[in-house]
Amino acid sequence: MADSKKRRRKDATGDELPFKNKLKPDPAILETLKGFSSASSSSSASQTLTLQDLTLPFRCREVADLSLSSVQSNIESLILKIAHSILSGQGFSFDVPSRSAANQLYVPELDRIVLKDKSSLRPFANISTVRKSAITARILQLIHQLCIKGIHVTKRDLFYTDVKLFQDQIQSDAVLDDVSCMLGCTRSSLNVVAAEKGVVVGRLIFSDNGDMIDCTKMGMGGKAIPPNIDRVGDMQSDALFILLVEKDAAYMRLAEDRFYNRFPCIIVTAKGQPDVSTRLFLRKMKTELKLPVLALVDSDPYGLKILSVYGCGSKNMSYDSAHLTTPDIKWLGVRPSDLDKYKIPEQCRLPMTEQDIKTGKDMLEEDFVKKNPGWVEELTLMVKTKQKAEIQALSTFGFQYLSEVYLPLKLQQKDWL
Repeated sequence: MADSKKRRRKDATGDELPFKNKLKPDPAILETLKGFSSASSSSSASQTLTLQDLTLPFRCREVADLSLSSVQSNIESLILKIAHSILSGQGFSFDVPSRSAANQLYVPELDRIVLKDKSSLRPFANISTVRKSAITARILQLIHQLCIKGIHVTKRDLFYTDVKLFQDQIQSDAVLDDVSCMLGCTRSSLNVVAAEKGVVVGRLIFSDNGDMIDCTKMGMGGKAIPPNIDRVGDMQSDALFILLVEKDAAYMRLAEDRFYNRFPCIIVTAKGQPDVSTRLFLRKMKTELKLPVLALVDSDPYGLKILSVYGCGSKNMSYDSAHLTTPDIKWLGVRPSDLDKYKIPEQCRLPMTEQDIKTGKDMLEEDFVKKNPGWVEELTLMVKTKQKAEIQALSTFGFQYLSEVYLPLKLQQKDWL
């Protein structure tokens, strides 16, 4: 009985947590982080390559941040051209850049996906494209109204202006991207934003439409990332790194434990699939604060896919990859090799489905994965073992194991790819 009580007391102190005895004192880990942060700041200071700096064997299409007056002018020029075409008896069609997978390319020098300059006609006088042409014209009209009024709306607002025509928000969203590409401007230049999704907490102060926000005083929930990033400015921070977290559950754990006070950092999450606002905000932090970015994602093909969207861009919005991607994101965890390294019990691992395995194999064929031997090794291991795990699998050793042992040890050992 006495032995049982003694054992319970020992477990309660956390002294038996796996690998906790390998941890150095916090000041030693902080010194390691300071060196890493300083080296990252120096490399960020060097000039970044752009598409114009490269001599590629084909033309590519990239968009730019345009003022509302420029967007309005571009729309009016396009409509004037269409009016001339109709009056001359030729009808009209939209010349729409192709965003198909065949028209996209990963450029290793830029470490991101770009859109090639192929386009296709969307004629109004064709039964297969008439509806999409009508949707395109309606979206252009609505964007023109926003330019005149100088206001922002959400993608959902846009959809509800003409539900019978759009039928499904997926259709209006897709045409919105087409219009952005046609006009040569970023989607944020159209003043159409997604609903707030991402959140940030930690050692960051910034102004949001003139109001100063201190992200250490936003409670557990953190500060919602503003949907219109143009109102964000004056970023200040004493953080040593940015921690990008895939899941809301892991974010909440780190926020409640105030991990950012123990190891000065900024913690950000899009709660799953990255949205445009979070991608823009992350890039802005990286660019202005010159801090390294470490990513904490699930150990499955979709976790790596999410990481790649932040780093290399999505194929859906490759036309705007220059503004949406954050270069040189390090994969901190949870990696397939961590499952054995940290002795994650079998009952906390999940078998990969056939679709998971197919996704993993498909990713091994992607150029942005092949460029990083460490990623190839980890992904190959995942496909071979047919096992995956979520960040929450670490909770088997205690709910605070993530913030008390796993992440500190990772930082101490510089265990990132």
